[in-house]
Amino acid sequence: MNQGEEQSEKQEELTILVCQESDLHDGQMKAVTVEDQKVLLVRTKGQYSAVGGRCTHYNAPLIMGTLVGDRVRCPIHGACFNVKTGDIEDYPGLDCLPTYKVKVQDGNVYVSVDKKSLKLTKRMKEMCTVKPDVKHTILLVGGGPASLVCAETLRQNCYQGRIIIVTKDSLPPFDKPKLSKAMDVESSSILLRQHDFYEQHGIEMWTGKEVVSVNSADKVVKMSDGTSQRYDQLLISTGCRACPLQCPGSDLKGVHLLQTYADAKEIHASSLGKRVVVIGASFIGMEAASYLSDKAASVVLVGPTKYPFQKSLGPEIGKLTMKMLEEKKVKFVMNNKVTEIRGENGKVKEVVLGDGSVLEADVVVAGIGAIPNSDFLTGSNVAVDSRKAVIVDKFMRTNVPDIFSAGDVVSFPLTIRGDQRVNIGHWQMSHAHGRVAALNMLNKPTTIESVPFFWSALAGKSIRYAGYGEGYTEIIIKGKLEERKFVALYIKDEVVVAAASMAFEPAVSRVADLLDQGKAITKTQAQSEDLSWLGI
Repeated sequence: MNQGEEQSEKQEELTILVCQESDLHDGQMKAVTVEDQKVLLVRTKGQYSAVGGRCTHYNAPLIMGTLVGDRVRCPIHGACFNVKTGDIEDYPGLDCLPTYKVKVQDGNVYVSVDKKSLKLTKRMKEMCTVKPDVKHTILLVGGGPASLVCAETLRQNCYQGRIIIVTKDSLPPFDKPKLSKAMDVESSSILLRQHDFYEQHGIEMWTGKEVVSVNSADKVVKMSDGTSQRYDQLLISTGCRACPLQCPGSDLKGVHLLQTYADAKEIHASSLGKRVVVIGASFIGMEAASYLSDKAASVVLVGPTKYPFQKSLGPEIGKLTMKMLEEKKVKFVMNNKVTEIRGENGKVKEVVLGDGSVLEADVVVAGIGAIPNSDFLTGSNVAVDSRKAVIVDKFMRTNVPDIFSAGDVVSFPLTIRGDQRVNIGHWQMSHAHGRVAALNMLNKPTTIESVPFFWSALAGKSIRYAGYGEGYTEIIIKGKLEERKFVALYIKDEVVVAAASMAFEPAVSRVADLLDQGKAITKTQAQSEDLSWLGI
C-alpha cells in the first residue's frame, strides 16, 4: 500500500481511545461507544478484541451476557458469537457481528471503526452462488430455520450446486415464535431473509408446495400438485403441526389452531372485542391468552392440570404465571377439559367442560401439543419413532443414505443427557440442526452439541430456559418468586439439568455455558447461598 492509500484509509477510519490497558483483566468485557455505535471490548489471554455490542437476533446488549474463552453468549435468547472473528457459533439468529480493529499503545486501548460501516450492527458471512454446470441438487423440505440455516451454511462453504427449499407455507422462512406473542404483525417484518436474498445466493424458494411422498430408491420426491423433483441429498425439516381437537364441534367456524401466519392474523382479527376460550395451559396457550388479554372482551383458559406449565416449569412458576395473567383479566378453569364445542348456524357459541359447566365463546384457540410432520415418509424406508419423529444420529443423518433430517420433526441424541434420544421443539435447536446437517452433507463431519435454549413472553415479562429438565425430581429457587425476579434450578440425579429464570440475567446463559462445557453443577452448589458461579 503506498502512502496516499494509507492516508486515505486512515481518513475512512474513526479511532477512539476507549480505555487503559489495565482496565480489563482476562475474561472481562466492557461496553464502549464509538460514534453512537455500541462496541463490545473483550480481553482474552492478554489480547484485546472488539466486536459489535448487540446480538444480531433481537439486538440485546451482549455486555449483559456471559463470556467463556473466546465466546460470548447473549443473555436473552442464548445466541453465541466468537469475540475474535465475530462469527455466530450458536443460535438463534443468522448473522455474525461486525469486528473492529484494536490497537494498544503506551498503555492505551484504541478502537478503529470504518466510517462506511459505522451504522452496520450485523454482518452476513460471505456466500458463493449456484454454478449452472454443477450437476448436483440438495432439496430442503420445510420452510423453517433448519432449512434456511442449512442452505446458508452450504453456500458459506462453497457448495455451488442447486439448492431448493420447498415449503407448504405461503411465506418463505419467517420468525415463527412471534406468531403467538404478536399475532398482528406484518409479514414483511417477520421474514428471516427478504425475497431478493434467495435470488442473490441462488437458493430456489418454492412456497405453497407440499411434498407428499419420498422415493428413496430413485431419489425423487412427489409434490401435492403432481410434480416431481430429483435430489442428490435431501433434508427433511417439516417441523410439527398442532394437535387437532378431538371433541364434537371442533370443526365449527371460530375454532382455531395456531400454525401459520394466516392463522395468527385470523385469531387476532376475530377475537377483537369477543369472548375467547383458550384450550391448553402450556406455551402456545399461555402466550395466546396473554396476547389476547387486552384485545378480547374476555379470555378464559382451560387447562388439564392445577397450574399452567406444571410439568415443564413446576407448580410454583406455574402458579406465578397464572397470577400474572389473572392480573390481565384472564380467567382460569384448571383441572378440567373440553368435552364439546356447541355452535349456532355453524359458528361457535359455547364450550362444554368435563365437569358439565358451560363457557360462552365466540372464538376458541387450541394449543394442546404438537405432532411431527412425517406422514409423507410412509414407504420411504426412513425410520421414525413411536411419536412419528424422524430418527437421526449426531450427524443429523437418517437411516437412509443421503437423507438428513433437522428441527422439530427429529428425535436426536442430546449430548448433555448422555446422548438420550429427544424430540425438542426449540427455535434455537432447529437452527443448530440445519448447520450440522449442511456440514455433514459436505463431508465435513460435525456433531450436534448445542444446549437447548428456550424463551417465552407473558404479560410483559420473559421466561428464559436452558437445558433439558425432563424427569427432574426437585426444583431449587433462587431470588424471589413474588418479586418476579428468580432463577429455578432443576435437579435430577443430584445435578442441575436445566434452569428457568425471570429478570435474573445472565443466570440461564451461565447455566447453558456450564452445561455446554460438560461441567456438572451439583445440587450442593445449587443450594449454596453463593451465586457467583451464576455470574450474579
